[in-house]
Parts: sequence; C-alpha cells; structure tokens
Amino acid sequence: MNAGIIDYLLIILAIAFSILATQYKELNRAIGFFAVTNVIISIIFYILGAPYIAVFQLLVYAGAVTVLFLTALHTLGGEANEK
Repeated sequence: MNAGIIDYLLIILAIAFSILATQYKELNRAIGFFAVTNVIISIIFYILGAPYIAVFQLLVYAGAVTVLFLTALHTLGGEANEK
C-alpha cells in the first residue's frame, strides 16, 4: 500500500519537475529542474530493482549532462542574451 503511494508520488514529482524544466524561462533554474527530474527518475529505477541503471542515470544525466548544459549556458552567455 505505502509502496504504491510512494511510486505514484515519485511519478507525479518527476512529471511536475519535467514540465517546470521545459516551461521555465530562466535557464539556470530550468537546468536545476532538469537535474531534480533525473534524480527522481534514478530513485524510481532503484525502487524498481535496477540499481545499476539508477547509478548510471544519476551519474550521466543528473551529473554530466547537467554540468554540460551549465557549461554551455555560461560559455555562450545564455542569460545575458535573454535580456
């Protein structure tokens, strides 16, 4: 019973943060929402019994891709171009 509630709560949180990541106008916060979404997805993978996929999700998407997006944003001056 509680496991089902936690699963649904994590799914709703992942969907909510995904929508925030795509709809938010400020790019730094959108990237932060993207990172939170990937952390939640890695938790879902861990709960489903796939710990290696959860670790790779956490390392690659929540870590490396987020840092890549932040680096590209700051290199290109994305925040300065929006104003």
